[in-house]
Amino acid sequence: MSSQDIPEENLPAKRAGAVDVADEKNPFADPGLPPHEHRVQDIDERAAKRSERAVAMLFTLSMLATVAFIAAFVAVPVDKAVYVWPLGHVSALNLALGLTLGLALFCIGAGAVHWARTLMSDVEIADERHPIEASPEVRAKVHADFKQGAKESALGRRKLIRNTMFGALTLVPLSGVVLLRDLGPLPEDKLRHTLWKKGKLLVNMNTNEPLRPSDVIVGSLTFAKPEGLEEHDHDFQNEIAKAALMIVRLQPGDIKDKRELEWSHEGIVAYSKICTHVGCPISLYEQQTHHVLCPCHQSTFDLSDGARVIFGPAGHALPQLRIGVNDEGYLEALGDFEEPVGPAFWERG
Repeated sequence: MSSQDIPEENLPAKRAGAVDVADEKNPFADPGLPPHEHRVQDIDERAAKRSERAVAMLFTLSMLATVAFIAAFVAVPVDKAVYVWPLGHVSALNLALGLTLGLALFCIGAGAVHWARTLMSDVEIADERHPIEASPEVRAKVHADFKQGAKESALGRRKLIRNTMFGALTLVPLSGVVLLRDLGPLPEDKLRHTLWKKGKLLVNMNTNEPLRPSDVIVGSLTFAKPEGLEEHDHDFQNEIAKAALMIVRLQPGDIKDKRELEWSHEGIVAYSKICTHVGCPISLYEQQTHHVLCPCHQSTFDLSDGARVIFGPAGHALPQLRIGVNDEGYLEALGDFEEPVGPAFWERG
């Protein structure tokens, strides 16, 4: 059927200046805009109220789903599994979180779409193209159009929709906040303390035996751990990453730093094995220079001068552990490190 066969009253309305027939000057005909058809909500306030209640219900469902998400996160055990056909056995927690968060987001989207399709203005407006640079008149028109759009959205008049939408949008971000809990337990002040404390024996990492001063000879490098920490402990890796110790015996006359000498025992000094750059274990020692080298990024520390950094990207000296000898002749700690071990964090606060 051609346009000539369509009754005149069914043809689209023509805008002023529209071109009916294509020619050389105007190669494309302008069909104009189709006639506007009113929706039932535009002419029946009861239908508009029904749509308003439907949108509000979707936003309310979103709020309830967000609350259910948080409740599931708290209440559903991590190790619980449920059978879901055809997926088989799946994590009950993941299933609950996925369903509730998905429902919360879907209801916000569905509510917004239903609101736009049934209650917001759907009148089509044609506008001529204009230069990119906006003139004052254009800016004024944009502001006027924005105000008109805000008015036609009925956001101020439809308070039920507005309030439930704000409620849904306010609660949904709580899902992301709750998920942050899965990053692990709060560190509290655990990064500032290790297992070392007054009276803890220094145990050789290789022999698993307490160390005596006679076990450490000049020029040797010995690695130690706190008494009571065993490799089969479930938190061994976390604790040794903070408490690992390297022990070196120097001639007391070679020690330049006064505090280092006071915290040593007969030239035996104990320093954290964890590099203060990115936490690599230090394992290379030069007898003649008393320097220790981190194998990862070549940070170098002078153990004869307070383990200060003499080369590389490390920003702080290695923390020293104050040591002494107990009544049985074994090396023991006289307290914990005075500062956090390993990479600097929070400006060493």
